[in-house]
Amino acid sequence: MTNLDMLLLKGASASSPEEGLQELRYTILTKGIPANSEGMSELRIYIWLILLNAPPLKTDVYLDLVRQGASPAHAKIQNDTFRTFQGDPLFRRRVTQNSITRVLNAVAWRLNDAHEARVNGWQSPPTLSEFGGSPDTSMMSRPSLTAGTRTEASTTNDAEQIGYVQGMNVLCGPFLYAARSEVEAFTGFERLITYECPGYVRGSMEGVHKGLALVDRVLEVVDPKLYGHLMAHHMEAKIYAFASVLTMCACTPPLPEVLQLWDFLFAYGPHLNILCIVAQLVLIRGDILNSPSPNTILRNLPGLNAQKIVGVAMSFAGKIPEDMYAEIINHAK
Repeated sequence: MTNLDMLLLKGASASSPEEGLQELRYTILTKGIPANSEGMSELRIYIWLILLNAPPLKTDVYLDLVRQGASPAHAKIQNDTFRTFQGDPLFRRRVTQNSITRVLNAVAWRLNDAHEARVNGWQSPPTLSEFGGSPDTSMMSRPSLTAGTRTEASTTNDAEQIGYVQGMNVLCGPFLYAARSEVEAFTGFERLITYECPGYVRGSMEGVHKGLALVDRVLEVVDPKLYGHLMAHHMEAKIYAFASVLTMCACTPPLPEVLQLWDFLFAYGPHLNILCIVAQLVLIRGDILNSPSPNTILRNLPGLNAQKIVGVAMSFAGKIPEDMYAEIINHAK
């Protein structure tokens, strides 16, 4: 029995649940989540849901959303579904396009219902009540990870509402690959985009743009020479890192490494993806510095190596000013 098995069996102490979470996070960091060569793990989806603080969802609630059929975003979803990990045989073997379409439409309906609730002043429309009524009262926050003021979904206006945006399919994909059911995938994915990175999926995608600016600023702090070289070639992060920010690096294969990277991000906070993107640049700094056209390299990053990326990203923590780190924590809210 692994350490993770023992931790999950023991559960968190009622008097000090944060201690149990800290032990879980550290075990993930030092030992990882056991998985086979294809990234499949019996524990991963359950650990993700714990780390995301996503409570179990009744299957009937998900089925009710699916039965509503095509959402207002269905046309966009159809255009994106077939592109989800299109060239990855592992993903295609396990996840069908129909599954992706169902989960994305269900999430789109969920977001649509939440928006109507805000507009009409409802406390608990049918699809909200099963999530615990008001979505901000039923789940404890993760202050050790967010360390800042949450941007509540209820503060957004019509133009800023959370809704389907291109790229959400790639964020959804790893959940479907790791989960044993669509309900589990839906629960984790919905939690991620509504609590951890709502700024990525608002109409303006302001969180993504803030993240891109932070990639440049962090790189300037941790590797001024590499930053200067990229700026001399007019290679700001907005040119090459948009997909990496939006999808939390899920756009870069191989998929098993994406899952390992997400283990770390869910344990210590998805905001750390900004540091992981910079870490990828630092790991290939020699190639970038020696290239007369770094654009070619940056538009086709080498495959992910989660362990190396996490190690380099963690080495940045002590170099980043506190005010900048606070911006990193809150940029996707």
